[in-house]
Amino acid sequence: MIRFEDLNISKCADGLIPVIVQDSVSLKVLMLGYMNSEALQKSQEEGRVTFWSRSKGRLWTKGETSGNYLHIEDIYVDCDADTLLIKARPDGPTCHRGTTSCFDTDDSEGFVRKLSDLVRSRHATMPDGSYTTRLFVKGVKAVAKKFGEESAECVIEAVDGKRDRFIYEASDVMYHYLVLLEQMGVTLSDIEKELYERHK
Repeated sequence: MIRFEDLNISKCADGLIPVIVQDSVSLKVLMLGYMNSEALQKSQEEGRVTFWSRSKGRLWTKGETSGNYLHIEDIYVDCDADTLLIKARPDGPTCHRGTTSCFDTDDSEGFVRKLSDLVRSRHATMPDGSYTTRLFVKGVKAVAKKFGEESAECVIEAVDGKRDRFIYEASDVMYHYLVLLEQMGVTLSDIEKELYERHK
């Protein structure tokens, strides 16, 4: 539990602390807001992001009108203790314009992580009619074989120098790679950590 009194409020305008909200799956930056002590306490107690709205002059839970709540996964304090970073799972578009983010970054940003999360969800629920479900039902040998087939097709397009076809096949490879990772109980974060350790 982060206590407001432990933050460096003296450096913050109007006694409000700026809060950056980031999608916990895609890592896309979603919005910036401000919190006072009550907003921070309510956010942590309810698990949904609540700000102090300077325009409304009151506490404002993001999504209270639209239903597009921001469900808190983690909260981090920056090195100067004068800014918060909240990683959250959004229920829908974050911006009032109906866009994913209040910043005009590309909506495809971080989609591989979103797709990985969807593959994980398919594995957990195994919905009927899903291609991903059918792969999981067939088992690891079938998934690995399909990954190998798609990889070979990707190599052929690379050798032929067909960029558009290569992108298409590389996308197939990425999807089947994510399915294979899930089948093996491995996450993208596990791969990132391995590559980071090698890089060090």
